[in-house]
Amino acid sequence: MRLPRSRRALGLGLCWLGLAVAGGQALATNEAVDTHRASEAPIVSPNDDRDYRTLTLDNGLQVLLVSDPDADKAAASMNVSVGSAQNPESIPGLAHFLEHMLFLGTERYPEADSYQQYISQHGGNHNAFTASQDTNYFFSIEPDALSGALDRFSQFFVAPLFNPEYVDRERNAVHSEYQARLRDDARRLNEAMDQALNPGHPDTGFSVGSLETLRDGERPLREALIDFYRNHYGANVMDLAVVAPQSLDTLERWVREDFSAVPDRGLSRPEIPEPLLTPELVPAKMQVQSLENRRQVHFLFSSPDPLEDYRHKSLDYIASLLGHEGEGSLLAALREQGWADGLSAGSMRGDGDDALFAVSISLTPDGAQQLDRIQASLFAMIERIREHGIEAWRYDEQSRLAEQQFRFQQRGEPIHLASRLAMNMALYPLQDVQYGSYRMDGLEPDQVRQLLASLTPESLLRVYSGPDVEGDQRGEWFDAPYTLTPVDQWPEAEPLPDLALPEPNPYIAEDLELLDLTSRDPVALIDGEHFSLWYRPDSEFGTPRAEWRFSLQNPEASTSAHDAALARLLAGWLNDSLNETLYPARLAGQDVSAYAHARGITLSLSGWRDQQELVLGQVVEQLQTGDIAKDTFARVKMGLEREWRNAPQSPLYAQMQSTLGAALIRPQWSEAALLEAIGSIDVEDLREFRTRFLDRLYIESMAVGNLTPEQARRKGLTVANALSPQLSETAIPELKPLDVPSSAPTLHPHSTRNDVAVLRYLQGPDRSLDSQAALAVLGQMIDTPFYAQLRTEEQLGYIVTAGYQPLLDAPGINLLVQSPSADIDTIQSRINAFLKTFDARIEQADDETIAPYRDAVRDRLRERDPSLSSLTNRLWYELAYDHTEFDRRERLAERVSQLDAATLRQAWQSLRAAPAQVVTFASGMSPSDVSALTEGYQPLPEAR
Repeated sequence: MRLPRSRRALGLGLCWLGLAVAGGQALATNEAVDTHRASEAPIVSPNDDRDYRTLTLDNGLQVLLVSDPDADKAAASMNVSVGSAQNPESIPGLAHFLEHMLFLGTERYPEADSYQQYISQHGGNHNAFTASQDTNYFFSIEPDALSGALDRFSQFFVAPLFNPEYVDRERNAVHSEYQARLRDDARRLNEAMDQALNPGHPDTGFSVGSLETLRDGERPLREALIDFYRNHYGANVMDLAVVAPQSLDTLERWVREDFSAVPDRGLSRPEIPEPLLTPELVPAKMQVQSLENRRQVHFLFSSPDPLEDYRHKSLDYIASLLGHEGEGSLLAALREQGWADGLSAGSMRGDGDDALFAVSISLTPDGAQQLDRIQASLFAMIERIREHGIEAWRYDEQSRLAEQQFRFQQRGEPIHLASRLAMNMALYPLQDVQYGSYRMDGLEPDQVRQLLASLTPESLLRVYSGPDVEGDQRGEWFDAPYTLTPVDQWPEAEPLPDLALPEPNPYIAEDLELLDLTSRDPVALIDGEHFSLWYRPDSEFGTPRAEWRFSLQNPEASTSAHDAALARLLAGWLNDSLNETLYPARLAGQDVSAYAHARGITLSLSGWRDQQELVLGQVVEQLQTGDIAKDTFARVKMGLEREWRNAPQSPLYAQMQSTLGAALIRPQWSEAALLEAIGSIDVEDLREFRTRFLDRLYIESMAVGNLTPEQARRKGLTVANALSPQLSETAIPELKPLDVPSSAPTLHPHSTRNDVAVLRYLQGPDRSLDSQAALAVLGQMIDTPFYAQLRTEEQLGYIVTAGYQPLLDAPGINLLVQSPSADIDTIQSRINAFLKTFDARIEQADDETIAPYRDAVRDRLRERDPSLSSLTNRLWYELAYDHTEFDRRERLAERVSQLDAATLRQAWQSLRAAPAQVVTFASGMSPSDVSALTEGYQPLPEAR
């Protein structure tokens, strides 16, 4: 696949680091942006009826306002053009540390949790991240509270306190974040790769920070922090985006009142003249040891930052051809040999001047032994593109698909839009902040040829990572063993035969007419004994797209770990076996996938209404009659085994949550149980399971989007008639949340992490709407004080969370602390102490106290879905629990509205008196046999 361009980022809850590519873009030079400033209105999608306004305040702050009268939430984001690349050499991590400190009090609002408390009280969210040359802050909130939020937010950039007490404390939080990521393979690989790049480039240093780097040196850390803030934070290098339902005039007035005080320090966006990869550093090869059982190879080349060419996207054009996964592609050839199971191509680490172009391949163990032939095949494909791939029709096809996506953009959530716009304001001229990533103004053949000419063996840095590497050097901060070897001459190797460029895409939608349909609640177009089809028309999202879900339910899909593993193999085989055939469909906007779950397998299709019938037919035909070949089976089995074997290496907090789910949901199987079960399964077992699975089906389906009832019925019956389900709905077992008993054992996940963690789950008494409503409001109330006390004040760890967490439809409150230094007993005692103070807080709360939290939960429940897919997922979730009135949110919101302080006190007292499910972990603990220990748990009742 073709990857979006990336920047390295780290921050409060976000990790977009290095080769784990995320949806950022490389950075623009100051000149590329500033020459197109405030007079130009953004180019927007024809589907976008929001009002836009650009401003330049007197202090030089660039502002983009978006008035969306239909928005249920307001949001804002400030992007500051400074990041980890600007860290002082003597204080690595200072930019990231500064990001943390801005949340901890300002002159106008000195309390450390003032901002967070205000956002939480008014139903919002907030976060931030530090990238190599940008730091982005963002929040969402109820529209009526936006004025107060902007006031508080603006003070980050006007008068932060940098309280000495919190400077010392927050060093520990940054260190905890660093410790929590020590075993992340992406960070280990990045640090090793930095050693192969230009040491003079500022983006090759340690960016997170630790107690060692964030200490008092020749002068106090606080002085260095304040100097960094004054030297790098100023209105001239900031971009503010605000999205809200208020009028543009109102938004402009608030912004001018709050942000005109941001100092104008005469700053300009930092430039980085040093190249990332210099000619004397290549050719070279690197090997890096991974902790996960995963093998990858990355072919890296120096390239211009593609943002300089964003109007034509010449490098993206090359990436799309190299990253193609259809018939004749490089990946298809590697898969046929059994050498690879994934490939991506794209740029990374753009700094405004140059970048790295990467072709990354996920390898099998056999593929890891064939790096030279894989490399030869890559260069053979590059040569084929050079000779036959620079064709206008290919570019025009990509351009056409990009225009379709831009034309029918959906609104999404205001917080995501605000953050993206603020970042894009630093990247593109204002007219292109919405259009820039889609814009393709025409093929530039000479530019493509010039870029292809730079992709040579002589300019290659090849980086292999795998568990089998034994390095002769180690990374300073993440301790990954690696070797780096200059190459005089690459070995001769034979490329794979029959490589081919893609044919014209037959799946591109032609009929993009938006049908005028009246949106309404879903209705059952077909309600048969063996098959049901629910239909919900839509034209409000303004896109001729449709979402399909087909739940193929079999009563034996999860009766044992063996059957659950077979269901996952069948779903994985279906996806894998259709990869080459349907990759062009995915490029054309038809996203299709199969996934296994406790009741069977769901087929999910999302895309343009046009061409969906063709895709559905191919999927069903393959499921029924496709050849389950040995090589495909082996590749899918290897992938699942790798995933489950690597589970102990995943983030500890995620393992804690997984253990909780395995304990309290039935049927549910742990990764360890699935890994043990899959070992003995062979291809004949899967072939036999497919027959058994398809012979005993009940099918539940839903169509949501811009299609008529007749179109929905016809497409739905195409699937039903082909699969001929034989069972009734009553034959399918229900998903059941379990009741935590008084004798609940403490459980331990299977983890290789070094941190200590405690999860305490306070479960509601039943699954009633009244219980769900009360615990949702209590979860809203406990969130900020738990974080402020245990994270900000006591510095127990970086990952500290509390809030409402339902398991299926069973309500509960989840308390989680992950710490690099505190032991389990200490964490437990501090949680106990906090809960006692929260007991008193709840006891003293009156109706006025709870009102903002209650209203925040109610308003969140009443928010409109931001996209067609989110609407579909919500309705599909309700259908899974037989809520066929599809009004659960409305009924729950009504129950929330009726809550008073006395009811919440009673709910909290009952919650505290009930047994809790506890999950703990410390290095060296033996993992629990969760299934055995929770075998006697009984279902949680619907009501008591």
